[in-house]
Amino acid sequence: MEREAAELFEEFKELTASEFFRRNKQMLGFSGKIRSLTMVFHELITNSLDAAEEAGIQPEITIDLKRVDKDHYILKHTDNGPGIPEAFITRVYCTMFAGSKFRNIQSRGQQGLGCSGCVLLSQMTTGKPARVVSRYYEGEKLKGVEMTFKMDVKKNQGLILERKAVEVKSTGVSLELHFKDVSYSLSEQGAYEYIRRTVIANPHARIRFRDPTGHKFIFERATNEIPPLPKEVLPHPRGVTADDLIFMAKHTDKRRFRSLLTSSLSRMSTNRVNEIQKITGIDLNKRPKDMKWEEAEQIVDLFTRMDFMAPPTSGLIPIGKAQIEKGMREILNPEFVATTTRKPKTYRGGVAFVIEAGISYGGESGRPVGEQKRAEIMRFANRVPLTFDQGSCAITEGLKSIDWKRYGIRDLENAPITVFVNIVSTNVPYLSTGKQSIAPEPEILHEVRQATMKISRSLQKYLRAKKSAQEEAMRSKVFETYVPVILREAAVLAGKDVPEYDTILAKVTRKPKILGDAHDE
Repeated sequence: MEREAAELFEEFKELTASEFFRRNKQMLGFSGKIRSLTMVFHELITNSLDAAEEAGIQPEITIDLKRVDKDHYILKHTDNGPGIPEAFITRVYCTMFAGSKFRNIQSRGQQGLGCSGCVLLSQMTTGKPARVVSRYYEGEKLKGVEMTFKMDVKKNQGLILERKAVEVKSTGVSLELHFKDVSYSLSEQGAYEYIRRTVIANPHARIRFRDPTGHKFIFERATNEIPPLPKEVLPHPRGVTADDLIFMAKHTDKRRFRSLLTSSLSRMSTNRVNEIQKITGIDLNKRPKDMKWEEAEQIVDLFTRMDFMAPPTSGLIPIGKAQIEKGMREILNPEFVATTTRKPKTYRGGVAFVIEAGISYGGESGRPVGEQKRAEIMRFANRVPLTFDQGSCAITEGLKSIDWKRYGIRDLENAPITVFVNIVSTNVPYLSTGKQSIAPEPEILHEVRQATMKISRSLQKYLRAKKSAQEEAMRSKVFETYVPVILREAAVLAGKDVPEYDTILAKVTRKPKILGDAHDE
């Protein structure tokens, strides 16, 4: 029996962002027990680091993970950031797509989903409310408030259950959440490893962590230098689409389209605008809202054929080779470290990025597998560890395409080394919404290879010198062991005293003769 159109649309509904992600939590990265908990750590740590840095505070984070039952945990996350004003608490934790990161700026997070996604997962798996204590300054007065709340999924907003003022002595935020259907693991994809890698890429942070067994880990900061804040940069003409131009035109306060172009795009001068108008024949003095889609397409197509200066890189703040080395030495305690930060490049014609890399050998480098060590690949994007989807990532592809035998490493999989690679960009090309792997853009692959090969050459020199020193030591040991024996036996056969041989032996073994204590010289 045929149904009328009106009947078919009786079930037509409009979902809020919270309802959508409640049904599609895997799009927030919450898929699998281990991954879900690691993503919670990722979101909360990222927000704490961003808040502290923006306030000029050296980040200190304390995490307490308590197991209540199998796959049931209570997570308490505390930081020393500037805190959250009371009016914004439920907006931060209960409203999807709300935040201050929707700008063309280098940022750890860019979607406004992090904290609210964690509250949503907690509520979905346990039904328990979230509890927050926020300590912040209002004017010159230090205030504290404790709130218990739930997320109203239908309205995409918070529902306050309890609220009270509390006395506080410093700024910061403490968040307590319950989770079920998650799992704590010491594996490469687990929460502990996420913290370990975070500290390497953020050597200015101090993180204290108590795991479900009660074991306490303290990751000390390796530097007191807080990284400078990145600056917002204008999009480059090569990186925009026709839809971008139309969107800008609808939301600008400029009266003429030519003014929109010079104020909204980088490397766009008045002369360039005149050139665009001459080639396309489009009147760029018209009102932005009068711009047609076909005209926007024509302008964007011309952008691809014009020569522009490379996009500005003042908005990119890499970790820096010295800071990467400090982070790797603090956590890995290696025999050898080499680091590099490449010069800025662009992909897709107009998106600037920087690749930086480090390699360590010995100590706690590599990941233990039984009694052996295997190579450990640490991938990062804007200082954030990428612990999942390694096989599909451009960083992994770039590293595996290198002929490691040329650098003294016979087998990358079974070498006691850690390779660190970080991509810095205002627009990291992730392969999926989970933001755990980088798209294989040719320019990115090239830079990953170049950065890694440079530091690998330094490792090659170290390994050669180490092998040479070992061979020299073995040679010296042979002489030190057998020359005295031969001389003694020869003296017995000749019926003479054993001659003084220390000076000659020192020359043969290339070791200086020790003439008593240094004070006697």
